[in-house]
Amino acid sequence: MRKSAESGRWSLLSGAVVLSLLAGPAMAADPVPQNDLLNAELWMQRSVEYKANALAVYALGRIRLDQALADKNWTAATEQSGNYQDLPPAVVLDLDETAMDNSAYQTGLVTSGTDFAPKSWDAWVRAEKATAVPGAVEFTQYADQKGVKVFYVTNRSADQEEPTRRNAQALGFPMGGNVDTFLMSKEKPEWGSAKSARRAAIAKDYRIVLLFGDNFGDFSDAANGSDAERQKAYETAKEHFGRDWLMLANPGYGSFESAPYGHNFKLSADEKRAKKIGALEPWVAPAP
Repeated sequence: MRKSAESGRWSLLSGAVVLSLLAGPAMAADPVPQNDLLNAELWMQRSVEYKANALAVYALGRIRLDQALADKNWTAATEQSGNYQDLPPAVVLDLDETAMDNSAYQTGLVTSGTDFAPKSWDAWVRAEKATAVPGAVEFTQYADQKGVKVFYVTNRSADQEEPTRRNAQALGFPMGGNVDTFLMSKEKPEWGSAKSARRAAIAKDYRIVLLFGDNFGDFSDAANGSDAERQKAYETAKEHFGRDWLMLANPGYGSFESAPYGHNFKLSADEKRAKKIGALEPWVAPAP
């Protein structure tokens, strides 16, 4: 009886194997879609390492803020000029992935197999579902309590200002009182995606003591140059980092990712990927 049952079982298994071979790939399980954002967004949304990194940046921010307030000559803005020493102090933060966490939108691109699109991004902004980057609310409240004006220089567009304000207020960020502290892209004709003009506008009335961002463009307009130009600009400015320019890690998106393909977003995904691979400097193991 046992032998007969085993023979029947092996016959069934053999038949299943033959059928699977004859059917070919069509009957195989669908492969998991590949997405360049997967590891980056998994890290930003789920890792304790990301949270710890953000907390460390904002903890350093408190130390640097106290130092800056004690030194009237301290300024973080290359746009600062004239006799700025007696101007009231201010800090400037980017919003997305610096103060506000949009990883739910980004991970939605991964799970849906879609790419960033202005329409879906606008829907996300208007949903007011962004959360706070760890440490950001606490730092801005600390600055506000010390009489430091907190400005948000963001490339969210002017028509997204109201939902952005409501989202930020709900999270506990200081709102600026009777001062407009949300400087949006295209809010004025001269305010494009480059942020220098907006920092200069703040610097007319405030001593900017710290800049916070997740992208080189939050500190310097040189972010939009070629990879070589960005490296050169970094070398020129690197003394700022860790002192009055505080950078949060964002492996998901930014000018670092688009520089290898010349910020040409019209290229196909494969063309972009090929150029990014071409920008790498790998070590190749010697042949055995």
